[in-house]
Amino acid sequence: MRSGVSHDNRDVLYLHDLKAECIIGIWDWERQTRQTILFDLEMGVDIREAAARDDIAYAVNYKAIAKRVIAFVNASRFALVETLAEEVARLVLAEFPIAWLRLKLDKRGAIRGAGSVGLVIERRRATPETGDPS
Repeated sequence: MRSGVSHDNRDVLYLHDLKAECIIGIWDWERQTRQTILFDLEMGVDIREAAARDDIAYAVNYKAIAKRVIAFVNASRFALVETLAEEVARLVLAEFPIAWLRLKLDKRGAIRGAGSVGLVIERRRATPETGDPS
């Protein structure tokens, strides 16, 4: 998207059930075994220019986002899912023209008896004036 990031858009680009494998966890066995992590990403984008021009050069490349997140997660070795979620959010906001991100991280099988366990975080791109998230 060439026109930059709009902070007031309401369009949402999403990637659901994005799968990656990494070392994650605090227990000894978790430090030896790769585990599957599923992500749902919802990202604030402005699709108007891409739609008006019908040109991929003005759209957010969701394939590039998926490949970058998978590569990052596959190479990671964090102890906490909280850290992994924060770092994925930081990476996506820093490298792609999106205004905000809602990230769901699912660590299947982490709790016996639960189908899934994880967390959801929401982050915004820092504002140029203050450097603080809006």
